[in-house]
Amino acid sequence: MVNSPAMGSAESHPYSPTDPPIPQRPARQLKPQVDSALAAPRLQRSIALLLSHLVVAVVALVAIGGATRVMEAGLACPDWPLCYGTLLPGRQMNLQVFLEWFHRLDAFVVGVALLVTAVLSLLRRAELPSWFPAAAVLSLVLVATQAGLGALTVTQLLAAPLVTAHLGAALLLGALLSAAQVALAGASMANSRPPLWWRAVVLLAFLGVFGQCLLGGAMASQWAADRCLELGEACRWLAVHRSFATPAALLLAAATLPPLVIPGWSGLVRGLALTALLLVLLQITLGVATLRLQLAVPLVTVAHQIVAALLVSVLAAAAAADLKPQPNPVHA
Repeated sequence: MVNSPAMGSAESHPYSPTDPPIPQRPARQLKPQVDSALAAPRLQRSIALLLSHLVVAVVALVAIGGATRVMEAGLACPDWPLCYGTLLPGRQMNLQVFLEWFHRLDAFVVGVALLVTAVLSLLRRAELPSWFPAAAVLSLVLVATQAGLGALTVTQLLAAPLVTAHLGAALLLGALLSAAQVALAGASMANSRPPLWWRAVVLLAFLGVFGQCLLGGAMASQWAADRCLELGEACRWLAVHRSFATPAALLLAAATLPPLVIPGWSGLVRGLALTALLLVLLQITLGVATLRLQLAVPLVTVAHQIVAALLVSVLAAAAAADLKPQPNPVHA
C-alpha cells in the first residue's frame, strides 16, 4: 500500500539539507527552573532545621525564666535592656544576675534569628509554602511582644499580670515555631492523615494545657503556692490550678491514646502522641512532688515548668502533623 500525500508520510515530504534546521529549545533554558525547583526544598529544610533549634531556645527561655523566678532574680538587673548600664555586668555578676542576664541574651538571640527568618521568607517567598511568610512575621511579632513584656516586668517591679503575660507569649511563640517546623519539614507527605475530629481534640488539649500554664504562671507570680503552704492564704489559686488539671488530663488522654491504640496512623503522629503522653505522666509526677516537697527544691519546680513548655510545643506540632501539603508556587 502506497501512502498518499494527504496522509502526510515521511516519503511525501522528504527533508532536504537545504531546508532550515528545525528549531529546538536550548537545554540551558530549563536550568533556571530546575535550579529553582531544587533550591526550594533545600531552603525549606534549612529553615525547618533553624526552627527546630529555635524551639529548643524558646523552651530554654521558659526554663531560665522559671529559674529566675525561683531564685528571686527577676530584678537582679534593675534596668532594661542593659544590666547595670552595660552589656556584660562583670563586676556585679553572681548567680542571680547571670540568670537574668542570660535570660535576656537568649531572648535577643531568638529575636535576631526570627528577624532574619522573616526577612528571608519575604524575599524568597516564591520558594516557600504560601502560609510561611505570614507565620514568620507573626513569630517576629510574638518575640517583640515577649521582649516588651519582659521590659515591663522589670520597670513595673514584677507585676503579676505582666509576668503571666510574659510567660504566655513565650509559650505561644514556642507553639507557633514547633507547628511551623513540623509543617515545613515535609512531614505532611504521609499517605494517611489523622481524622478531623482528632485534630480538634488535640487543639482542645492544647488550649487546656496552655490555660493550665497560665494559671500556674499567675499562681507562681504571686507566690500563691508558697503562701498557701506556709501561711494558709491565697489557697484559691492552688485549688483552681489543681481542679483544672483533671479536665486537661482527660483531653490529653483523648488526644494521645487513639494514635497509639488504633492502627493506620503515621509514625510521626504516633511518635508525637507517645511523647505527649510521657510528658503528661512526668508533669503529674513533678506536680505532686513539688507540693510534697513544699516547693523547697528549685530544680523540681523548674522542671515542672519545663515539661509544661515542652508539652505545649509537642501538642502544637501534633496539630500541624500530616497536614495536606500545599503546592509550592515555584512548582505551579
